[in-house]
Amino acid sequence: MQTATLRIGTRGSPLALAQAHETRSRLMAAHGLPEDAFAIEVISTSGDRIQDRPLSEAGGKGLFTKELEEALLTGRIDVAVHSSKDMPTQLPDGLRLSAFLPREDPRDGFIGKAAPAIETLPHGATVGSSSLRRQALIRRMRPDISVVTFRGNVQTRLRKLEEGQVHGTILAHAGLRRLGMAGVITDLMPLEKFPPAPGQGAICIESRIGDARVDALVAPINHHDTALALACERAFLAALDGSCRTPIAGYATVDGDRMHFGGLILSPDGQASFDVTLDGLVGEAESLGRRAGEIVRDKAGTRFFESWT
Repeated sequence: MQTATLRIGTRGSPLALAQAHETRSRLMAAHGLPEDAFAIEVISTSGDRIQDRPLSEAGGKGLFTKELEEALLTGRIDVAVHSSKDMPTQLPDGLRLSAFLPREDPRDGFIGKAAPAIETLPHGATVGSSSLRRQALIRRMRPDISVVTFRGNVQTRLRKLEEGQVHGTILAHAGLRRLGMAGVITDLMPLEKFPPAPGQGAICIESRIGDARVDALVAPINHHDTALALACERAFLAALDGSCRTPIAGYATVDGDRMHFGGLILSPDGQASFDVTLDGLVGEAESLGRRAGEIVRDKAGTRFFESWT
C-alpha cells in the first residue's frame, strides 16, 4: 500500500465521516488518484465528548475544531474537514480555510412526532434543539412551545425523538441528505421564515498557511461561489462577534457578479429581532458582510446585546 498523499482529519460522527468521504472522493476525481492516496484520520473533539450541557456554556463552536486544529499545527494531519457553520470566525495563527465544497440545501428540516410542522404542534409541546438560533426562531413562531437543549449527533437526536423525550426536533437538511436520511423530515422550513446559520450546508477544508503542496491538492475542489458566499456570511458573523452564544442567521447567494445577503439577529427568547438585506458585487463579499453586521448592530443598540451574555 502506498504512503498517503494527503492525511484528512475529521470528527468521528457518521455525518463528519460522510463529509470526509465526500472530500476524499472529490480529491480522487480531481487528481486521478486511488482511494488509498488519501488517509482519513478520526480525531475525537471536546464538542463530541461534552454531552451534559449546552455548547454555549462549555466553550462554544471551537469545541468541535480545537483538537483537529492542534493536529494540523503539529503535522499529524494535512487538512481538516469541517461543517462550515461550526467554524469560529477567528482561526488559530498559521491556519486558514483553503477550500469549500459545493453547498448543499441550507434549509432546516423539522422532524415531528406529535405533528408534522411546528405550526401544528399541540399547545405546550416540547421541541429539542442545541442551536440557540433554532431555539430563538422556534420561540418566535410559537411562544407557547417548550424548547429544550438537545445534544448529540443526528442518530442520537432521532433516537431521543423516537423515545418520546420531545415532540419534535430540527436538523439541517444538508446533513440528512449527506446521510441519505432526508426522508425523516416532516416539514422543510422555508428560508424566509426560518433562515439558516451562516455557513449551513457547506463543507470547508482547513489547512496550514503556506503549505504549497496541500494548497495545490485542494485548489481544484474549491467551489468558487460557495467560497464567496461564505466569505460574506463569516464577515457578518465576525462583525457581530458571533459564536454559539448568539442567535444569528445569515445567508448569501451569488448570481453572476452580484451577491445578495440576508441576515438576522434575535434575542434568545425570539421576541426581539433585527434583520438586514444587502446587494453588492461578489468582489465585495467580505465588506458586504461586515456592513450588514454593522447595520443590524446599529439597529439593535448596545442594550440588545446584553441579553446574549
